[in-house]
Order: sequence, then C-alpha cells, then structure tokens
Amino acid sequence: MKRMALGLGAALGGGLCAVAAFAQGDGGGGAGVARETSGVASVVSGGASGGGSFFSAFFWSSDLLGLAIIWVLIVCSFVSLGLTLVFVMRYRRESLIPEQTQGRLEELLAAKQYREAIALANRDPSYLGRITSAALNEAGNGYGAMERALEEAGDAEATRILRPIEVLNVMGNIAPMVGLFGTVYGMIVAFQRLVDAGGSPDPVDLAAGISTALVTTFWGLVVAIPALAAYAVVRNKIDAVTAEGLVTAERIIKPFSPRKKRAASGGGTDGQE
Repeated sequence: MKRMALGLGAALGGGLCAVAAFAQGDGGGGAGVARETSGVASVVSGGASGGGSFFSAFFWSSDLLGLAIIWVLIVCSFVSLGLTLVFVMRYRRESLIPEQTQGRLEELLAAKQYREAIALANRDPSYLGRITSAALNEAGNGYGAMERALEEAGDAEATRILRPIEVLNVMGNIAPMVGLFGTVYGMIVAFQRLVDAGGSPDPVDLAAGISTALVTTFWGLVVAIPALAAYAVVRNKIDAVTAEGLVTAERIIKPFSPRKKRAASGGGTDGQE
C-alpha cells in the first residue's frame, strides 16, 4: 500500500507540475491572445508564438461538462501511470521468487529439518513461500497430495496477484468510452448552436463544441493506449514469473517424491553391502 501511495503521489505530483507549467506559459501569452477577435485566429497566433494557447487548447473548455470530462480523463491518465509504476516495482522476480527463501528451504529439506522448513514457508509472504507452504503442509498425506496442493495454491495465488492489475484493463477500456461521450456531447453542442443561430452561427461558437469533442477524444486515447499496453506487459511478466515459481516449488518438494526416497534408500543399501 505504501508503494502504491508513493507511485500515485509521484504521478499526480508530476502531472500537476506539468499542468501548472503549461498554465504559466499560457498566462504569459494571454495578452496577445486576448487582442485577437477570432477564436481560430487566436489559436493560430498562439501556436506561432510558441504554443501560448496550449493549455487552453488541451486542458480547458468553456463548457462545464466538457471541462469535467477532460479533467476526469487527465486524472485517470496520471493514476494509470502511477499504478503502472507500482505494479512494475511490486511484481519483480526478486519479490515473487526470493532466492534467499528458495536456498534456505532447500537447505532445511536436505537436512531433513521439515518443521523448520514449514515454519519458514508459512512466514514468507512471497508467491514462492505461499505455494511451498501449501505443499509442505500436505506432506503427511503423501506426495500426490502435495502436488495437488501446490497446483491449487499456484492458481489461487496467481489469480490474487493478477486481480489488482485489472484496474489498468478497466481504465483502458472505459477511457475511450468516456472520450466518446465527450465527443458526442461536443458535437451536440456545436449543432445546437448552429440551429440556434438559424444556420449562420459565429465560427467561434461552433469551434467551442468541436474543440470539446476532439479534446475529450484525445484524452480518452491518452489514457487507454498506455493503460492497455502496461496491462499486457505486466500481465505477461506475472504469468512468466509465476510459472517459474511453480517449477521452483516443485523442485523444492522433490525430496518427498517416492522415486527420490527409493533412490536414496537404494543408495544406502548399496553402500551397506
């Protein structure tokens, strides 16, 4: 939770600083823009003078609902970025399959210190520790029961790990719909002003609705594309690491295999002969 809060805080803080910088840049060129009589001419003039109207073009709308949609999508983009950083840090291989835990469990089982191995696995919060703990606690029921417990625990833990990253998938699918809602709303506003003006509206009035439509679509895509890409990358990474962890856990409990025991007893008998 602390890492998630730090990641979200860093993303939101960075985003707000960027927006503030754009706002200051817009304020510096505001006098020149205010002298223009046409909205289209002001945008062109702002772009020619170094992007003075960048803030008003991408972060502002004269319509209240359009403005709300834009800023909801902007906040979602920062949240998506923060969650991506959190998941990348949280689901590293070192966190899910700690080598220290793996080595210590193998040492304890090789020394036949089974209770110590079970206690260590029960205390370990990692993916490897949890699934190994489930298997070792079934040692009294035979190796087959240990394998079944390992597979069931592996599936359950993988599902638990994957559940939080579904937020990125949801955001990636919902954001374009929110942007499309803003697009439809902006076009309705533009055509309504066309009707109210009797077919001869002021171009500035039309441009306001069309601008809302385009900007909300833009921010919807800004949220969706990175969120879906991050979801795919993080999910594939988790699938690969959990599969590796399952193989590692199977290797850890291998000494309980009947074949291993027979081989060990056979080797001991040969040595005695």
